[in-house]
Amino acid sequence: MSSMEERDVGVAAAPGSSSAGLGAVGAAVEAAAGVAALQEEIGIRREGPEPHQDEPPKKRVRAPEGESGKLEERLYSVLCCTVCLDLPKASVYQCTNGHLMCAGCFIHLLADSRLKEEQATCPNCRCEISKNLCCRNLAVEKAVSELPTECTFCLKQFPRSSLERHQKEECQDRVTQCKYKRIGCPWQGPFHELPAHEEECSHPTKTGTELMGILGEMDQSHRRDMQLYNSIFSLLCYEKIGFTEVQFRPYRTDDFITRLYYETPRFTVLNQTWVLKARVNDSERNPNLSCKRTLSFQLILKSKVNSALECSFLLLKGPYDDVRIKPVIHHHSFSNDTNETEYVLLPISDSVECNKLLAAKNINLRLFIFQVQK
Repeated sequence: MSSMEERDVGVAAAPGSSSAGLGAVGAAVEAAAGVAALQEEIGIRREGPEPHQDEPPKKRVRAPEGESGKLEERLYSVLCCTVCLDLPKASVYQCTNGHLMCAGCFIHLLADSRLKEEQATCPNCRCEISKNLCCRNLAVEKAVSELPTECTFCLKQFPRSSLERHQKEECQDRVTQCKYKRIGCPWQGPFHELPAHEEECSHPTKTGTELMGILGEMDQSHRRDMQLYNSIFSLLCYEKIGFTEVQFRPYRTDDFITRLYYETPRFTVLNQTWVLKARVNDSERNPNLSCKRTLSFQLILKSKVNSALECSFLLLKGPYDDVRIKPVIHHHSFSNDTNETEYVLLPISDSVECNKLLAAKNINLRLFIFQVQK
């Protein structure tokens, strides 16, 4: 009998050890299987479900330390804005502790603090932030501009610094319009389909009557746009014209519910004393809860007049501001009884521009007043 057989027989022949030996082997097998299952379960929990390829990067869970990943993904988590968790598209600001904020979020935080009458703080470390305390991080701006991003049209990867030029001039899938748009062709589509469309476009073959109808509608829209500019040129011919730089300063009402409003110091134009007032979201109770923000203003005549004063006026951006304002001309007949105009909207392009004004310590604009001669 071989030694192996002797060992087998010895094990089997040991009194009282048969069931115990088999039980130990079974327990070991079960334990090994349990460990393997536990490791597999831990692995699944650690890795988690794979993110969908179309899911925005800012929604992806950051990989645990030590796991390898693409350099771009690791840089994304390092360079993203601490507020919106997205890569900055323009300027990048940092608090005194180095936490990054994109320009839009930074301005929004400052505007919210002005509305709440609180000190703006970094959402990460809660240190104070302001235009004086925070500075731009040029190194991060340059690094972000070199990271790859996807073209909206062809879905190819390009450095962020060259993406705008590619989408406007080079991409064959960028959306373009037919050259016969001037005579009413509504077609728009990928750039590479443009030659084929223009060969088959039906607008060049339309009759003169049909084209005149289309051009008439386009002329009406153009006249509406030109009406403002023609009005401005007409006002420049008036005998009495005055303008001045005005500075809105923030104040709070003394009512039970305090509201933020703006007011200028008294100023003199056309030998009369005036004041401008402005309010946020038409004195909405909590404008900080609204994403859409507006500023409306009124012109107040402070001096006494002997007769009605017929005036036209408009507000433009100041010489030191970069806010975008589309001018609108307003008219009012001032007298001792009607010395205040209604509140009218300051024609700011969007809420982002409004936040720029709210975030500023003072709002600097330029006021023009034209006196209508009777």
